[in-house]
Amino acid sequence: MTTTRRALLAGSAAVVAGAALDTPTAQAHTTSSSGKKPTVVLVHGAFADASGWNGVASRLIHDGYPVIAPPNPLRSVASDSAYVAGILATLSGPLVLVAHSYGGIVVTNAAAGNPNVKALVYVDAFVPDQGETLQGLQTKYPGSRINEAALDFRPYGEGLVDAYIKKEFFHDVFAADLPRSTTDLMWAGQRPADTRALGEPSGPPAWKTIPSWYLVGRDDQVLPPAAQRFMARRAGAHTCEADTSHVAMISQPAATAALIKRAAC
Repeated sequence: MTTTRRALLAGSAAVVAGAALDTPTAQAHTTSSSGKKPTVVLVHGAFADASGWNGVASRLIHDGYPVIAPPNPLRSVASDSAYVAGILATLSGPLVLVAHSYGGIVVTNAAAGNPNVKALVYVDAFVPDQGETLQGLQTKYPGSRINEAALDFRPYGEGLVDAYIKKEFFHDVFAADLPRSTTDLMWAGQRPADTRALGEPSGPPAWKTIPSWYLVGRDDQVLPPAAQRFMARRAGAHTCEADTSHVAMISQPAATAALIKRAAC
């Protein structure tokens, strides 16, 4: 690895969170015998970009963790997972993958078969089993306010359609615990999701062989908390909860970073 790449990936740090964790049987021991910290890979979801991880990344970097927050293409489950898997293949040493929302289905597929991935951390995220879809998990329990009425659909290419959250819904549905001045900027710069991804089935899940952690947002209006608890329980994840919207990593970066540090121990 070049000196430049090392410099770009260098980083670290989390503030201790007060949330209690459940204790499943699987435990991750990601720190090597030399004491070197694992690289933390932060994967964003739909209607967002990697800047949503800034508060978490700055804490991890401050504590000496190598951090990378790659772009998630948001084109399809298969292609996005392959893209992230390609990035992981360029990284050496132990890895901790952290995902928000749609990013959860991406890391669930991208981490499969990669022996360097020692832990998965899901933040208000989808944790599918094989054959499951985003739409199926999102509607499994009542409470999601992301529906056709909340979305703008914009065609691109030939027969392809992107979805955006409408401005009048963005704050209350996506990030109600952030100031409107912040969510106005988030809405303006949101990255759309290709609508095909909603019904695309997931592949064999990495969480069946890799220990996982989960942060449930109790006030999530996108992915119902009941669905999050169901997926976290099924995956045997160490689970904590916080009074947050769908963007826990932005509204409570200290708690999110603390959970990642627990997974990296």
